[in-house]
Amino acid sequence: MPMFGLGTYQMDDHDECVESVRTALEMGYRHIDTAEMYENESAVGDAIAESDVPRDDLFVATKVSPDNLDYDHVLTSAEESLDRLGLDYVDLLYVHWPTGEYEAADTLEAFAELREEGLIEEIGVSNFTVDLLEEAVDVAEEPIFADQVEMHPLLPQDELREFCAQEDVDVELVAYSPIARGDVDDVDELREVAEKHDATPAQVSLAWCREKDVTAIPKATSRDHLRENWLSLGIELDEEDVAKIDGIDREERLVDPDRAPWNG
Repeated sequence: MPMFGLGTYQMDDHDECVESVRTALEMGYRHIDTAEMYENESAVGDAIAESDVPRDDLFVATKVSPDNLDYDHVLTSAEESLDRLGLDYVDLLYVHWPTGEYEAADTLEAFAELREEGLIEEIGVSNFTVDLLEEAVDVAEEPIFADQVEMHPLLPQDELREFCAQEDVDVELVAYSPIARGDVDDVDELREVAEKHDATPAQVSLAWCREKDVTAIPKATSRDHLRENWLSLGIELDEEDVAKIDGIDREERLVDPDRAPWNG
């Protein structure tokens, strides 16, 4: 999995989504993240089809909605996502939220079947707490490859990162909203590190995720923002930078629906 990608949440205008994804692919992005709930899989698929990038060079991820997480619905939902994307397989299929029809053994059994059939390469979960991820790892017939969660310097997910890094867990962490929807621009510590590196706070936040061995998938629609995020790959933070960012005394969770497991 490329450790940097493009998120497509709220890219619900078909033409805009196609243009953004196509531009990202031209720029060098190779990891594209979408979801059944985003209602833009067709646009993502059209952009991929219009691109000159070989399928084998791409890493495409999508997610099954909470209402489609019982065994039969998972199988149907995955087939429908593949049809909309115009692909024979996706590299990673996530459980979008551990709510709705989600039941660990039943849901993950269906995901395992999809993997055995070659329709998905890897199994992922999203918005899972340590307890839910531990349960999933224990009951899944096939390995859990990744957990996608909100993560940025204002929500560093220390406990979850530590759990995922355990040798008997070995789950990749993928960060959505890695620049806190722009809120990182107002954090003094990030502004100071950004000035040192002649960068932006957003670029520093993305570089910080990389220092934590976390894959960031920032959303961007304009060419300028896509480019700004892409250039973060050239930023190397030193220990002093990371320590300053780790010391931020502020916590902010942006995605916090009542149904979220941490609110249960």
